[in-house]
Amino acid sequence: MNILVLNGSPRPKGNTRQMVDAFTEGAASANHQVNIIDVCQKEIKGCTACEYCHTKGHGSCVQKDDMQEVYNLLKEADMLVIASPIYYHGISGQLKCVIDRFYSAAYPNKPPRLKKVAMILSSGDANMYDGAMFSFEGDFLGYLGLENMGVYTANGSENGSVKKLDELRKFGASLQ
Repeated sequence: MNILVLNGSPRPKGNTRQMVDAFTEGAASANHQVNIIDVCQKEIKGCTACEYCHTKGHGSCVQKDDMQEVYNLLKEADMLVIASPIYYHGISGQLKCVIDRFYSAAYPNKPPRLKKVAMILSSGDANMYDGAMFSFEGDFLGYLGLENMGVYTANGSENGSVKKLDELRKFGASLQ
């Protein structure tokens, strides 16, 4: 399976990245191809709602920035993993810009191979996931109709714990 991970953490060695790395290790052990995009290291602008992609662009965004790399990998992905720290009850702003730009990638249809989605979230408190879950359920399960492969969270002392990282390795290794 070809898996695209969109890592929305600006911290290259932070809790979210540790979770992404554990998941990737497990998925690679099961012979899955994993591509990670660290969206905070990219130049990706927010959607301007110009509607070019739904008119003259026929699904192509008028903006030509690092989102082109995401679009290309998305075309080949069977599964998408959204990973983010929780900032103010939601995903990071940088990742939100990427998700908003899915508007063109999903027009007139979602990427043909894309069938599954999972979410990995890190926070300081256990009760901070409502905003991220709203996006996950509405954007990916509802609008794109992807199969829910699970939401994996770590908060407080769970962040970086052997138990939590093993859970993510096992999840990656279990994918079929």
